[in-house]
Amino acid sequence: MQGVSADVARPVSGWRRPIARLSTVRPMQLAIGLLVGHLAALVFGLAGLLIAIPNPDLWADSELGLRVYDFGMRYAGSLHIILGAAAMFCWGIAAIGFRRTAIFFAAAVPISLTSELLGTSTGEPFGNYEYTSFLGYKVLDHVPFSIPLSWFYVGFATYMIGHALAAQWRLQPRWIYAVIFGAWLLTVWDLVLDPAMAHESLAVKFWVWDETGPYFGMPTQNFIGWTLTAVVFMVVARVLWMSDPPGDATRLAIWFPVAVYAANIVFASALSASVDLWVPILLALVLGFLPSLLVLRGSRTTPS
Repeated sequence: MQGVSADVARPVSGWRRPIARLSTVRPMQLAIGLLVGHLAALVFGLAGLLIAIPNPDLWADSELGLRVYDFGMRYAGSLHIILGAAAMFCWGIAAIGFRRTAIFFAAAVPISLTSELLGTSTGEPFGNYEYTSFLGYKVLDHVPFSIPLSWFYVGFATYMIGHALAAQWRLQPRWIYAVIFGAWLLTVWDLVLDPAMAHESLAVKFWVWDETGPYFGMPTQNFIGWTLTAVVFMVVARVLWMSDPPGDATRLAIWFPVAVYAANIVFASALSASVDLWVPILLALVLGFLPSLLVLRGSRTTPS
């Protein structure tokens, strides 16, 4: 009976494997499509900020140009964030499952929103600042709805990169190093993003600082707040997961969060370059962009 049972079990197991693979095909295909849209929206946003707005003579006499410009002013600020969040959510479903992805989303969005609401109301934990109207509808008239989504999708990408680095370097406990690396990479992104997005020379400002500080006019407190916020929602998500995602789940697909992170570093670096902020670009490349690429080297050999 044992031999018969084993023989019967084999074809059942054989059927389950292709079915399991099929269950991840559609989310991954959708994720790739959304990633393409995210990249296109980033390019569209850069073109608007660096070309269209400073040079109205290029489009002012065109009806299509006017329509594109109006669309960009209304939606471009939040569009790439929405597409990025949707892309990472679909990737998460394909790579680590709906449950873990939904938990990370449910941790990152309300925790980051709470930090941002506190920041725009009390100055803690980031310093005194306020958002303009270019990133979409504001929650409680303080924080654009797209901001917590940006925390989610870049934070999810950096956490998974951190997890892959910890696995590649055989660091234990893996989840602690994943949080450390993930929060580090997320904060490095802000090192190049924040100085550009609030720079007085940028055609459109997305937030305004009401105080100054040593880092290109921003307080050091801002980056401490970024790191603490990231650590809190990453730890909460990992505790609720109750286990690390299996190595096989992300090994072959880790290129996706790396691509998302790299694209957002490049976007922020292009904005910084446009206002002659070269030091933040160098810091982002050395401390974030290049380290994130290390996971690609071992993505097919990392043990689970």
